[in-house]
Amino acid sequence: MRRLLICLAAGTLFTAATACSSDSSGSAGGDKGSGGTTTLKVGVIPILDVAPVYLGQKKGFYAERGIELELVPAQGGAAILPGVVSGQFQFGFSNTTSLLVAASKNMPVKVVANGVASTAKEGADFMGTTVKKGSAIKSPRQLEGKKVAVNTLNNICDTAVRESVRKDGGDPSKLKFVEMPFDQMPAALDNDQVDAACTPEPALATVKAQGGTSIASSFYDVDPNLTVAMYFTSRQYAQENPELVKKFQEATAESLEYADSHPDEVRRILTTYTKIPPDLLDRLTLPHFPAEPDRASIEKLAELAERDGLFEESADLDKLLP
Repeated sequence: MRRLLICLAAGTLFTAATACSSDSSGSAGGDKGSGGTTTLKVGVIPILDVAPVYLGQKKGFYAERGIELELVPAQGGAAILPGVVSGQFQFGFSNTTSLLVAASKNMPVKVVANGVASTAKEGADFMGTTVKKGSAIKSPRQLEGKKVAVNTLNNICDTAVRESVRKDGGDPSKLKFVEMPFDQMPAALDNDQVDAACTPEPALATVKAQGGTSIASSFYDVDPNLTVAMYFTSRQYAQENPELVKKFQEATAESLEYADSHPDEVRRILTTYTKIPPDLLDRLTLPHFPAEPDRASIEKLAELAERDGLFEESADLDKLLP
């Protein structure tokens, strides 16, 4: 059996892939439970973006197809990617940039379902590049030479914030990115550990509740309809478990559609897996949960990532996308 070695330095996507072991947990279709139910481990990030799968699990969309989800929190897509390929997770959730970087390195991953998209409304998106109350920074170009918090390095936050700076006439190469979990960013801003932060919901609402402001809708700056993140598996797992992958795709598509049309339930489910105070729920800006990825926006993201030096060889989108 082919073996794959994933080299992952702290917070940075692997730089090489060679033959190493593929665990049976990743190729046998997950753990079989009683009554024919299959338990699938899914690597997720504890942010608003993944509310649909939590909601779908609660509503029984996965159970109807014989699937039980074990949702495992991680800091970011760059950490989830090697977990999926090695078989630690059967599926994972990752920002699009990290998936593009992986594909450019010939990491054998395959997108199976859409995840989350921008609201297409400038100044009213679910992610803002934020600064603390009273900050002297009022526009993206003023971030030159400043520390900007991102959840993992070399991901969609880097790319999007750089584009906001570029569009505002600044030099994106002068940004200093600092890695930390999203839920630590509001405090880091308040304590002057960083000057700005890439904050999707619910961190965005928390920063605003502290008096902070958003100086850019950075996902929108990349593309108004930006496909921000998607669900994926390994190519090997997809080849060996086509029916199970199809069931996961169907249940996830149903979950996305349900979440898009039931915003109040999205807000409530968020309290079950994040630290957001209940009194902030009504202040959340919800993203869109479209059924299909927006390929044009992904192509734009790939161009920016290549421009910023995240990879040298372009990713093959036909192999990566569903």
